[in-house]
Amino acid sequence: MSMHLHHPSLSLNGRKRGKVKFRNADEARKARELDASWKELLKNQGLALEEKRRSRAMKAEPLVYKLTGVTDRAGTAHIPSRNTGGNATLAPAKVYTGTKVKGIATMHKSNAVPVFSDEEAIEISRMRRG
Repeated sequence: MSMHLHHPSLSLNGRKRGKVKFRNADEARKARELDASWKELLKNQGLALEEKRRSRAMKAEPLVYKLTGVTDRAGTAHIPSRNTGGNATLAPAKVYTGTKVKGIATMHKSNAVPVFSDEEAIEISRMRRG
């Protein structure tokens, strides 16, 4: 059921979150202390430098790749299609020519059902009403 609409909070495209609000100043102070200690831990482990490198690499301009030695389609000569020596003709329409099927009935909504006998036709008509 991927065609249903989901709430924006279920999105997985990395939407930025807003500013964090705290209940009181004490919680805000604790959060700042935890953040500072976490950054200190990363610095001691040498991971802070990795973060700086990653952020610098993400800010850099993306590399542009160009194909060399390849000519565009407009510069090439016309290549003719293969000649098989004949024309394709339209197939004849398929028409039922037998005598077993008496007609077509609608069982439910647009469900077409073949009818083989008069009793079957009466039965189908009763089903539609009942």
